[in-house]
Formats: sequence, structure tokens, C-alpha cells
Amino acid sequence: MPSRSSKTAVHKRDSAAQPHVKTLTEAKGSNYPPGRMLIASPLAVQDELATVPAGRVITAPQLRARLARRFGADYTCPITTGIFLRIVAEAALEEARAGEVPVWRVVSENGALLDKLPGGPERQAARLTAEGVAVVRRRSRWFVDDMQHVAMTG
Repeated sequence: MPSRSSKTAVHKRDSAAQPHVKTLTEAKGSNYPPGRMLIASPLAVQDELATVPAGRVITAPQLRARLARRFGADYTCPITTGIFLRIVAEAALEEARAGEVPVWRVVSENGALLDKLPGGPERQAARLTAEGVAVVRRRSRWFVDDMQHVAMTG
């Protein structure tokens, strides 16, 4: 049986559905309360990342909140946003634009660097350090040292 070729990250990013808001009338687990939930898109995530200045970070929940506001939703799906962030990072690598799409500026709510981006937290730490963001290693994980001074608001 012939193997099917995988779609590239660039193809996934560029051919994804447009952002849309889905109304949930009842809760579907703790991450999905009733309300207007945005299913973003890789390109919407990429556009939002472009607004985060060098030397600053944005938490994943802040990224989702900004996307929700932009598209008139109550909240943004956390699962698809994480998937789209990775697609954006991988597409930037495929296009040799990894330095232009600042995926390294997204961190966990507690300031932990992300494990699932290409290059892992070590590469993210190097990129943040190059922008003047202090990172520290605590046990086996990397964290932004002072979230109070470098995290974006809202």
C-alpha cells in the first residue's frame, strides 16, 4: 500500500478553516463552559503573536483571551489554540522564518516555558534570553524569572 504524504505545517496553517465562534448551550467539561467559544485558526494565532513586542511574553491564557475579544467570543478553545501555536511554529521553521514569528514569547500561566514547540524549552529560553528576558531553570523545567515585569496584560 503506498504511503500518503503528510501535509506540511505551511499547508496546515494556510488551509485551515477561518476562525469561527461556536455557541455551547451547556458545559462540556471544565475547559468548555456554556457560552460563545472561538475556534481560532493558525493564521489568527500568528497575527496575534505579531503584536507581542520583543522583551515581553504572553501567557497562553492571555493569548486565548485576546483572540476571544478580537472575534467577539467569551473564550477561545484551549486545545485548538495549542495545536495552532505548534503549527505556526513548525510552519515558520519550514519557511526559514523561525526568527520572524515570535512563538517563543508564549509561556504557561506560571511562566513555564513550553515543551511542545520545536526545539523545546531550551530553544525558547535562548530566544527569550536574547531579547533580555531572564529565564531560570528550576529542577527540570525552565521559567521566566520575573513574570511581573515582562508579561503582557490582558
